[in-house]
Amino acid sequence: MTNTTTVTDATPVSADSIPVPGECGMNRAMTLLFAVAGGAAVGNLYWAQPLLNTIAGSLHISSGSAGLLVTLTQIGYALGAFLVVPLGDRLNRRRLIPTVMVASAIALAGSAAAPGFAVLLMALALVGVTTVAGQLLVPLAGDLARDDQRGRAVGTVASGILIGILVSRAISGIIADAFGWRTVYWGAALLMVVLAALLARVLPTLPPSATASYPALLKSVLTTVRHHRSVQVTLLLGAIAMMVFTLFWTALTFLLSAAPFNYSATGIGLISLVGLAGALAAQRAGHLHDRGWSVPATGAGLLLALVSVLLGATGATSIIIVLIVVLLLNTAIQGVNVLNQTRLMSVDPQSRSRLNTAFVTGNFIGGTIGSALAATLWQSGGWALVMTGAAALFAIALLVWAFTRQTLSAT
Repeated sequence: MTNTTTVTDATPVSADSIPVPGECGMNRAMTLLFAVAGGAAVGNLYWAQPLLNTIAGSLHISSGSAGLLVTLTQIGYALGAFLVVPLGDRLNRRRLIPTVMVASAIALAGSAAAPGFAVLLMALALVGVTTVAGQLLVPLAGDLARDDQRGRAVGTVASGILIGILVSRAISGIIADAFGWRTVYWGAALLMVVLAALLARVLPTLPPSATASYPALLKSVLTTVRHHRSVQVTLLLGAIAMMVFTLFWTALTFLLSAAPFNYSATGIGLISLVGLAGALAAQRAGHLHDRGWSVPATGAGLLLALVSVLLGATGATSIIIVLIVVLLLNTAIQGVNVLNQTRLMSVDPQSRSRLNTAFVTGNFIGGTIGSALAATLWQSGGWALVMTGAAALFAIALLVWAFTRQTLSAT
């Protein structure tokens, strides 16, 4: 589907508001809105990460049990990505995206009001299922953008999602220390309602690219992956990168909560802000795709990630090393993520939502494994073992990239 598709159902907006893209593709205002909305939505998955010890104390559970909050949220997100995101190829996204954001707001409110650990687990699992608006916006950006700006547009929206992950950690710690962890979820619920109302007003309507039944649509996700070898490789690289990303950030909470750091939730959250510089740098990765450098840049990103976790193994007692690793690792992983996602958006224009479904589902299966590994490796060997495991995973990813470069280049 090209950017010249006629918009037939868009609500008129004033000249001062965000215009509906037409033949000019994705303008800057719409791209920014997509990035902010996507970042806010996906950030809902990570509010709890720097609050694990705080929530554990409040609900009188162990740190290991608190880690399940992250794991269950990611399992829910993988499920939501598989069940909901393919509908972007079949339904009116102007209605679908605000609807899932309102559903997410309800689940977030349920998390804020949860009376105990079991209810909180269920509510956060529902947050995961419903907070997939960002992954509906990425393929929509790909549909609306011109061919020569697709890498930049998709890269900006994908980077906004990654920035949302980092900002959510920082904000959650500050708010939780000042007002309690439940306030974090009440605020997130309100933000989803506001963004849903804004998107309902400005999103364009595009004709569906698929007319199959819902079961056939879900089946076609697997069929599309099976027909494209480059997609299979990209999904594997993305899953490994996300596995290490979640492994690192979950274990980092344990590291900074303990001696010699003994940081509060605010302190742990503020560490995430260092990663913003990496996210902003990674946003330029979309331009590399537009220039034909996607595959070599992916290899460079994986190599930088490997170097950063090897450095991280030496930083169990040094906040300076930790900060350097946060910056380098976020730059590397987020750059690889942007390149992977942008490359997928170029494989089959008629299946962008389904390809994104496969990408997100694979990533968050990897993320679920990473969060579970974090608790296991931390308890078995501390920070050094966590970083050793991360290095081993990146070494595997580099080997996969080295042997499949020609396949990826054919995308």
